[in-house]
Amino acid sequence: TWGVPCHLKEMAEAGDDDLVENTPGYVAPKKVGLETLKNLDKDDEALNRWKAALLAGAGSAASGDPRKVIVQKMTFVSAGREDISLDLTGDLGTLKAQTITIKEGCEFRLRITFKVQNEVVSGLKYAHAIYRKGIRVDKQSYMLGSYGPKAESQTAMTPLEEAPSGMLARGSYVVKSKFVDDDNETHLAWEWSFQIKKGWGGEE
Repeated sequence: TWGVPCHLKEMAEAGDDDLVENTPGYVAPKKVGLETLKNLDKDDEALNRWKAALLAGAGSAASGDPRKVIVQKMTFVSAGREDISLDLTGDLGTLKAQTITIKEGCEFRLRITFKVQNEVVSGLKYAHAIYRKGIRVDKQSYMLGSYGPKAESQTAMTPLEEAPSGMLARGSYVVKSKFVDDDNETHLAWEWSFQIKKGWGGEE
């Protein structure tokens, strides 16, 4: 469990260069423009349905902002308590001071809210490394999929995880998160923190 570091020396020496992992069996698609994609394999009905869903609203998502992806919010989601959201559009340096309290042993997911504009972005991934007392105790990389430009915000969820429990797991952690794509372009990198307690109210 990532609450109890087992390979302290190796993890302490590991940097964040290996944070984003390749997805087995996944091959990044050839990069094409919106117009080219619209006209691609017009006779393929299944592909046309996929393109229609991917490109729905693309015309209204054009922007003078050159960014392809604007990451807006990260939300901690766990049954039995209100969602906890961190605003990722402001001063990211303040996030570590907004420590999230997590009940030991709870199941949770992270929901990322973002906006895609100007072009299709393939192979979006959310990745993070978790540190305790400066030592990396865990890393995860999740393939979220490909997204077309839309005027409205879109969301993606990480798989269900279980927080560690027990006396050794309780304490404070720092997380370094990244939102990247197939081109290894980092759309946003941020740091946040959480503490594992016996209960949601911060019981020791």
